[in-house]
Amino acid sequence: MRTWRRTGVGEDVRICSNLETYECQLLASMVESITELLTERAESAPRDELSALTGIVTGHTRAPDDVTLGRLLPDFHRPDQEPELVAGPIAGDLNGGLRSVNEPHIIDAKLAAARVVLETLPSGGGDVSLTEVQADGWLTALTDIRLALGAMLGITDEPSKLPPDHPHAAHQDVYDWLSVVQGLLVEALMAGQWTQPEDPSQGDWGQDDWGQGGW
Repeated sequence: MRTWRRTGVGEDVRICSNLETYECQLLASMVESITELLTERAESAPRDELSALTGIVTGHTRAPDDVTLGRLLPDFHRPDQEPELVAGPIAGDLNGGLRSVNEPHIIDAKLAAARVVLETLPSGGGDVSLTEVQADGWLTALTDIRLALGAMLGITDEPSKLPPDHPHAAHQDVYDWLSVVQGLLVEALMAGQWTQPEDPSQGDWGQDDWGQGGW
């Protein structure tokens, strides 16, 4: 993969790169796996008469048993954030209520991001050209893939390097590669925020904002 680069201005801005065939196939496979997990979770949510009458979609009230889904759809409340709510029934009711209302929307957003990747990924390898909105979708999907791999590898913070003969060594290589892809994409997106106008005296940034000598 080549680094991400930013081209164009205004509405014509594109975030571009080039991916090898195997890189596209790997990304597509991982995104499709995440999509299947999230779709199954959404379809298994309980349905009730009130939801049918109001059209308000509700989701599960309990966290997923699956470790990977648990990383993708964590509890909203953690005991370390509000110790006074550590008591089981209180924390359980709080998480259950928040999850029921919000989880369907979170899943929809994650599935939408996954679709963006699959729709903009060249199946046989080649150039990738994204709008800034599409690039945001890629960031969301890449985060989800890394969360899923992190759950498999037991990563909670900075991963320690696995020995080459470890059964998950190849998965960690993919995790590290995804981290680089995501980091470079963030840099390309942020580059537009620090681009100096050709004439600092025009537009929203006046001479006083830039100083006498620019940066």
